[in-house]
Amino acid sequence: MSRLSNPGARLPRRVTQLFAGLVLYGISMAFMVESSLGLTSWDVFHQGVSKATGLSFGLVVILAGIPILALWIPLRQKPGFGTIANLVVIGFVVDGALALLAPGDSMAMRITYLIVGIALNGVSTAMYIGANFGPGPRDGLMTGIVNRFPRLSIRVVRTSIEILVLAVGFLLGGTVGLGTVAYALAIGPLVQIFMPVFAIPARPATTPVPAPAGR
Repeated sequence: MSRLSNPGARLPRRVTQLFAGLVLYGISMAFMVESSLGLTSWDVFHQGVSKATGLSFGLVVILAGIPILALWIPLRQKPGFGTIANLVVIGFVVDGALALLAPGDSMAMRITYLIVGIALNGVSTAMYIGANFGPGPRDGLMTGIVNRFPRLSIRVVRTSIEILVLAVGFLLGGTVGLGTVAYALAIGPLVQIFMPVFAIPARPATTPVPAPAGR
């Protein structure tokens, strides 16, 4: 049996890729925060709550994920290993990265931070999704609602959630700007480009063995 056809041989790569993706995702968030040019919808919410409560940005990311994950229960959505890792790792990493990353002083530096943040976010998203250990709490909320209410389209549910958290975050003082729009336009194409590179099936496809003649 070849290494590629052995599910056990694939597990170390999946775990490594999952955690590498989550770490890079947290770093990408820090770059966008320090650009001060706008954040993703959820991060506008996280930043707004952080400003309103005095809690660190990363701690808000972790704490907000807990009630979101609780909403999975009535939606009959089951978390995976990647879901729990997503909940914990990203928040700690983004706080660490924010402590180390120098604020963007010039406009050129801020734009560079924004570009690096969006590009790194696209790569890291493909990495942790491609590891196939389950969606993060926020993505799982969207898919859970769609699965529970099949008449609703993914587009409607995703857009509704994004608008809601963006509006709440903005009212609480989160940063909305060029980066928010740039991320919304760029993240889909970026993930589409990198997913084929990082997609790892949880179980290898098996080739059916033809039945012996005469059966």
